[in-house]
Amino acid sequence: MAYSVEMPELGESVTEGTITQWLKEVGDTVEADEPLLEVSTDKVDTEIPSPKAGVLLEIKAEEDDTIEVGTVIAVIGDEGEEPSSDDSSDSEDAEAEEASEEKDEAPKKEEKKSSGSAEATNVEMPELGESVTEGTITQWLKEVGDEVEVDEPLLEVSTDKVDTEIPSPVAGTLVEILAEEDDTIEVGTVIAKIGDADAAASSDDSDDSEEASEEEASEEKDEAPKKEEKKSSGSAEATNVEMPELGESVTEGTITQWLKEVGDEVEVDEPLLEVSTEKVDTEIPSPVAGTLVEILAEEDDTIEVGTVIAKIGDADAAASSDDSDDSEEASEEEASEEKDEALKKEEPKQEEASEKEEPKKATGSGKVNNSGNVPYVTPLVRKLADKHGVDLSTVEGTGVGGRIRKQDVLAAAEGDSQPAEDKAQAKDTQKGGERSNWSTKSVDPEKAKLIGTTQKVNRIREITAAKMVESLQTSAQLTHVQEVDMSRVWELRKANKQAFIDKHGANPTFLGFIVKATAEALVSHPNVNASYNAETKEMTYHADVNIGIAVDTPQGLLVPVIKKAQDKSLVEITQEIADLADRARNRKLSPDDLSGGTFTVTNIGSEGALLDTPVLTPPQSGILGTAVIEKRPVVVTEDGNDAIAIRQMCYLPFTYDHQVVDGADAGRFVSTIKDRLETADFESDLEL
Repeated sequence: MAYSVEMPELGESVTEGTITQWLKEVGDTVEADEPLLEVSTDKVDTEIPSPKAGVLLEIKAEEDDTIEVGTVIAVIGDEGEEPSSDDSSDSEDAEAEEASEEKDEAPKKEEKKSSGSAEATNVEMPELGESVTEGTITQWLKEVGDEVEVDEPLLEVSTDKVDTEIPSPVAGTLVEILAEEDDTIEVGTVIAKIGDADAAASSDDSDDSEEASEEEASEEKDEAPKKEEKKSSGSAEATNVEMPELGESVTEGTITQWLKEVGDEVEVDEPLLEVSTEKVDTEIPSPVAGTLVEILAEEDDTIEVGTVIAKIGDADAAASSDDSDDSEEASEEEASEEKDEALKKEEPKQEEASEKEEPKKATGSGKVNNSGNVPYVTPLVRKLADKHGVDLSTVEGTGVGGRIRKQDVLAAAEGDSQPAEDKAQAKDTQKGGERSNWSTKSVDPEKAKLIGTTQKVNRIREITAAKMVESLQTSAQLTHVQEVDMSRVWELRKANKQAFIDKHGANPTFLGFIVKATAEALVSHPNVNASYNAETKEMTYHADVNIGIAVDTPQGLLVPVIKKAQDKSLVEITQEIADLADRARNRKLSPDDLSGGTFTVTNIGSEGALLDTPVLTPPQSGILGTAVIEKRPVVVTEDGNDAIAIRQMCYLPFTYDHQVVDGADAGRFVSTIKDRLETADFESDLEL
């Protein structure tokens, strides 16, 4: 059987290539992946390998021809096989017979239409990147019979590097799909066929198509009943939702919370669940619109990238095709369960009177009937509730839409076991007891729930703890501190704050000024914006200044990064600090937002700290703290005379890795920042 060789994809945004040399001639035998021709583009010259082994039957494009991607340029088949019916020899015969055939043109067109013999174009798995030899089909975006346009998305394919949409190489009707979702297909393999609406699904399946046409008439009679049966049995296909790629070198993620429940309607890109990795907590959007028919992974499960975690389909879609045995067993048990249904309904009525007479006494080991009027909860939550004797109907959920989470059940269990005297004490405190005069400044009421408990830490705390210990074990850290007079910045900010907000839509915080000065100083002191590799004994001086901004969030400390800070204005830095902080607190950061930092600035003065010794994050060599700005009496010199003045003063502690930075260099670096802030020549930077 002859095989069409198409001009392959030659890189992102490359739509055509010029054939510079054919390495094989018609009649030559070629092996799979053996170089067949050389092609040149505006980006690269490359050899195109043969997609299969065989004999080169025909060359359809000459050297120096510029050919569009997807165009057939050669035909490969078995030895002695004739080229395809549209080659030059056949076209000459066609010209000779054309006059006589014109008379029968209309009848032949009708015959062709009825027999479905129109030719279809092969859709092959395209090249998906350098060194990528195969791709996994994650979703077909079109169905057999759908009309498609040139470059219209046809399917989605996933590799170990990227998820991408594959466009249709031609316009026409999708007549056959040759590879299913979740199949891993080698580059160059035919995965579908596109032709006219009357095109045969596959030329080599002619026998099957003939048999199908013979059976078609009899099957049409049962078509409507079958459709109804399919709908009623819930056999509609569902789309797999896989754990997506979560960043470079990230191979797994931990599900922290499902934002939707089975049966909920979801829109495309609507948040479906929250996932935590060692770099970021993020929301995963739904890849398609439909109904969430099945959840395959529980909260706190750690799932590898590419693993199916849920299924989305129509309301009638089967939760899982591989659960057919379970559904059959369920249907067998349904009849017997119906017999007991009336009795079960009567039981609560019989017990109602006794429950009114004697109040319920909940214990940690008692079993509670949680199968009544209780909102949907995951099996894990229901199991925990049964274990601890928690009545789910009395639990107030803290999840999205009031959904009950594992933490809510555990908190309810702890609350029930709280001694009566403790409850009384808490009540007494609220009404003016012995704790009524305790300070509540900067107190988070939620933290009170932690008293007397032992809980598994979240991923952010786990990673922070590990990274800080690693930092102290692998770097030689010490802290250099200088005091900075922020009075001029204070006055400049006070005079221009409202105008800045009105024009730029962001508050000109002191942190913005300090980050701007730090970015400039890191350019002037490249030995601070550097990383040391102890194994290779090499020092890397980074080309860009990427400053991480430490943000306090309810989940823990996150450090999103301002990329290329050396090229950004004070206005851009101020706006980006506000944006990153907001997205960090609302779990909207992407993995890229947290990667690539070369230096960190942390605002230790937000709660009034005068001084701190920040811990740096390897492979960064430094972290700058910004302490509280407060009025202090200091000695100032004016016209050679000393005087005591009230100034806005701030300490800047700079922790650095002594493997990279020497003490004198640390002093020079902070002195540059201090001079920039005390001079406060920022008028033009405000862009007012």
